[in-house]
Amino acid sequence: MTKLSVNINKIATLRNARGGDIPNVVKCALDIEKFGAEGITVHPRPDERHIRYQDAKDLKPVLKTEFNIEGNPVTKFVNLVLEIKPAQVTLVPDAEDAITSNAGWDTIRYKEYLQEVISEFKKYGIRTSIFVDPDEKMIQGAAETGTDRIELYTESFAEKFAAGKKEEAVAPYAKCAKIAHDLGLGINAGHDLSLDNIEFFKNEVNFVDEVSIGHALIAEALYLGLEETIARYLKKLQ
Repeated sequence: MTKLSVNINKIATLRNARGGDIPNVVKCALDIEKFGAEGITVHPRPDERHIRYQDAKDLKPVLKTEFNIEGNPVTKFVNLVLEIKPAQVTLVPDAEDAITSNAGWDTIRYKEYLQEVISEFKKYGIRTSIFVDPDEKMIQGAAETGTDRIELYTESFAEKFAAGKKEEAVAPYAKCAKIAHDLGLGINAGHDLSLDNIEFFKNEVNFVDEVSIGHALIAEALYLGLEETIARYLKKLQ
């Protein structure tokens, strides 16, 4: 079964918009776990415009499910991960001023850099995953970095799915997941997955260990509530 990890960045965005501590990020994360999610994801950026580094530190001692921290492995981020030692770290090549992640790693160009960062995390027993586009060469390059998993960047799938091009949308992901699996890599997926498209993606793409969903899930929860939204995702992922 594919696990659901909920990215809670948007909850932090709502809190930060008003100041204070409403909604409380830790309480929301614990409720999300209680509602059945199998993991919590955060993506702190250097400017801390949504999740703050302190949020990650506050979450680690209380979470009962897998904790996944995403980010570009700049020095500040690496130090945070080594301090907290989450179950998983997902390396994402996002620029500081990026609104959201918008590309996977060039695993060939940055192979030595990724090898160095990944080996440091693995010394401490932290599972590593790297964000990649559905490109066969990038998947093969990822296998040479020493990473445990890849996370398939699914924005292009979501865009083509919404345009009615379902088969075209999913084909490169199914192919790359098979390649990754054959290379011994675990497979995660995330970005713009939603209640509309997640079931089709799960049925067509084999070997997916985990999906990380934030923006769509929180937006859907405005109408359905967090508990009901999570229940619907879990049903579609079974």
